Amino acid sequence: MDSLSKKGQSLFFDKYIGFFMLAVFFLWMKTYITQLTQFNLGVDSPIQQFLLFLNPLGSSLIFLSFALFFKGRRKYIATLVIYSIMSFLLYANVVYYRSFTDFITLPTLTMTQNFADVSKSVTTLLRPYDFLFFIDLLFLIALLAFKFVKIEKKDYGKRRMVAVLSLGLAISCANLGLAEADRPQLLTRGFDRNYIVKYLGMYNYTIYDAVQSTKASAQRVMADSNDTTEVVNFTQSNYAEPNPETFGIGKDMNVIYLHLESIQTFLMNYELHGEEVTPFLNSLIEEENTTYFDNFFHQTAQGKTADAEFMLENSLYGLPQGSAFTTKGMNTFHAAPAILKEKGYTSAVFHGNNGTFWNRNEIYKGFGYDRFYDASYFDMNSDNLTDYGLMDKPFFEQSEAYLDELPQPFYSKFITVTHHYPYPLDEEEATIEKHTTGDPSVDNYFQTARYADEALEEFFNYLKESGLYDNSIIVMYGDHYGISSSHKKAMEQVLDTEYSDFLDTSLQRVPLFIRVPGMEGGTNHEYAGQIDLKPTLLHLLGIDSKEYIHFGTDIFSKEHDDLIPFRNGDFVSPTITAIGGKYYDSKTGELIEDEEVIAKGDEMNENVEQKLAYSDKVVNADLLRFYEPENFTPVNRSDYDYADFKKLFTDTESSNSKDMIRE
Repeated sequence: MDSLSKKGQSLFFDKYIGFFMLAVFFLWMKTYITQLTQFNLGVDSPIQQFLLFLNPLGSSLIFLSFALFFKGRRKYIATLVIYSIMSFLLYANVVYYRSFTDFITLPTLTMTQNFADVSKSVTTLLRPYDFLFFIDLLFLIALLAFKFVKIEKKDYGKRRMVAVLSLGLAISCANLGLAEADRPQLLTRGFDRNYIVKYLGMYNYTIYDAVQSTKASAQRVMADSNDTTEVVNFTQSNYAEPNPETFGIGKDMNVIYLHLESIQTFLMNYELHGEEVTPFLNSLIEEENTTYFDNFFHQTAQGKTADAEFMLENSLYGLPQGSAFTTKGMNTFHAAPAILKEKGYTSAVFHGNNGTFWNRNEIYKGFGYDRFYDASYFDMNSDNLTDYGLMDKPFFEQSEAYLDELPQPFYSKFITVTHHYPYPLDEEEATIEKHTTGDPSVDNYFQTARYADEALEEFFNYLKESGLYDNSIIVMYGDHYGISSSHKKAMEQVLDTEYSDFLDTSLQRVPLFIRVPGMEGGTNHEYAGQIDLKPTLLHLLGIDSKEYIHFGTDIFSKEHDDLIPFRNGDFVSPTITAIGGKYYDSKTGELIEDEEVIAKGDEMNENVEQKLAYSDKVVNADLLRFYEPENFTPVNRSDYDYADFKKLFTDTESSNSKDMIRE
């Protein structure tokens, strides 16, 4: 027995292979436990449980085997370096998932200009137990540092290296085969990153994402004008004729978009401590010229706010990985501001944050925005700042002067930031008590929602006093969810119901208000999404959208397409809701088992995949550069310089001040 014990110690403490296998085991177990406990992957069968357990083993062997190609003590260092990188990648995805219920993609790593703005929010995502993600790494380092492991200087032959790598590849291939058997076309229908991680694991997902991102980037190089024909045929075959009763009812009116940051529909008429959380927005539901949509869904992915903007301006879907705002900022677009320029409109965006955030100062040029009032136009007093810029009340108040001097008719958009995760608000600003779930971000959510509601009411009062209220179309839209599925227990208390996948999908509803002077309002139950905003607005202004490539339809049209795709391939409709490959009754939430209804759901699923694929083709291949609609003048980016515009504005303001002094 003593002899066997010494041989065992020799294997693990005198031979590199022992250290290597210990590292493989630690990484395998850590990744499995993390995938099981930190991500909501929807594992619901024995085969999926087995694959979740198996997939980190193949990845661990493959990646760590590259250390075998180093010699002497360098192979130990290489093992620790690779182990550290993989540990950090795993932990980074855990933190990212806590906020976005999603996984990091290669394009999201290019959004470095946003890091400074989100750094404060990251600290709220850390947990006291997070050190456990690295305790195994520290243990491996300690084994070497305190010489419990003796450095084996003997190098390993190529056969051994290839054998270890081949073992890892064999396990991964077996994993992929079982995954494809349980989920056919897993990689070719990979809209949902949850599936990839569940079946193939965190590290193989990273490789898959890198391949997909590279393929997307290559599409532009390979594209030509012939690629647009199929897309044009598809979009025009899905065109919805405008409703004669609403077409042109807002002709020549100003347009004011109000971006309701993180506002979800469940807040409407929600009472907390006996008070309405959003009394002003609630009052607009009953306003005579306002149409309120209670089945309106956000369709954003990793771009969140940027995706929402991208859809409302272009009626193109956000990308499955990263944000089009940052990765496709130099593309050609046929955005609403450029279209309206042909009708004599001036366009402007108002946002109390840095112009570089989400690459806005570049992509807005491609959209044809004449003016961009970013943080440099506002008094960014530290007392009026929140994590993402100027708080809503001073933001709207300071914007009024700029709006007053904007030539009419104008197309404008106001992006608010106070009601943004993690929803911090000073006590003196709060006019309603926090919720009592015990989840800090959920409890704070209701206070910042009330603040945002009050800021909107103040801005509406200004619009009425200035006369803009009576000749402007006002569109208010929720950009994305505010509370993710990571807060299930708290939301069960908020909604007083059990959390489920169907409830989570229902919570993707965000409010949409469209106010048109002279148009009869009311609550509209039509199913619609952010992709529908551009054609809806154009038709209200009397501009036919048929010649433009877009994937939404006019919500007021009798031919409106009420099948609403999500970026992960799920969808909602008035009858069927698709979640993770399963179909539910949209009214009852019950799982559908009727074969005829399932067949109908499969047809809808094919339609959704087609829409997303065509839209991705337009964006990734930059196909709009090959297509020019009738009566549309292509945007010349060099015509726009927001820095020069600020100088002109400052000079004009100074000149006006001198004139006032002379008077």
